[in-house]
This record gives sequence, structure tokens and C-alpha cells, in this order.
Amino acid sequence: MSKTVRYKFDPTNPPPLTEAQKAEIAALKERPEEDVDTSDIPELTEEFWRKAVRNRYFKPIKQQLTLRLDSDVVAWFKEHTPDGRGYQSAINKALREYVTKYDRKVS
Repeated sequence: MSKTVRYKFDPTNPPPLTEAQKAEIAALKERPEEDVDTSDIPELTEEFWRKAVRNRYFKPIKQQLTLRLDSDVVAWFKEHTPDGRGYQSAINKALREYVTKYDRKVS
């Protein structure tokens, strides 16, 4: 019978570096920039950034707030979502689409 061991990585509290890792980092810091071969790394052009899309797993941090909306707008979103659930997410999606359309920096 085997037992599964799970570890959870916390990026805010990473494990300490080993002495070998510290030595490798110190050696890399001493190395001059011109010795680093970047020939296999393509330049990121404007064309690349124009075609770039957000990672589909990206979830922005939500901020809770009080927002007054016209009652007919809220009613419409509630009517157009299953069982009236998810209407706030639908409103958020509509707002994000608007912002993305009119401000390319946010998407």
C-alpha cells in the first residue's frame, strides 16, 4: 500500500537555497553580460505583442464594492443568466469587453 505525499508550494515563502545553488547564482552574477549567449532567444516585436492573448487561466483579483446600477439593467442580466445566477459575472464580463475595446492597455 502506497501513501501519496503532497507538497504545496508557497511563492511568498520559498524554500531556502542550498549552498550549491547559492554558489551557482554568485558565479552567474560575476559573469559579464557579453558572455551570455542569447542568439537562440527571438526578439519580441510589436507584431508579437499585437497578437498576444492573456493566459486563459489568468484570474484577476476581484475587488468588492457597492455599485448602483439601473434596475432595468440588473433585471436584464438576471433574466439572461441561468436561474439568475452569475449575473454579476456577466456584468463584469460586459464591462471588461467594453474596457478592452476602448483601452488596449487593460485586456
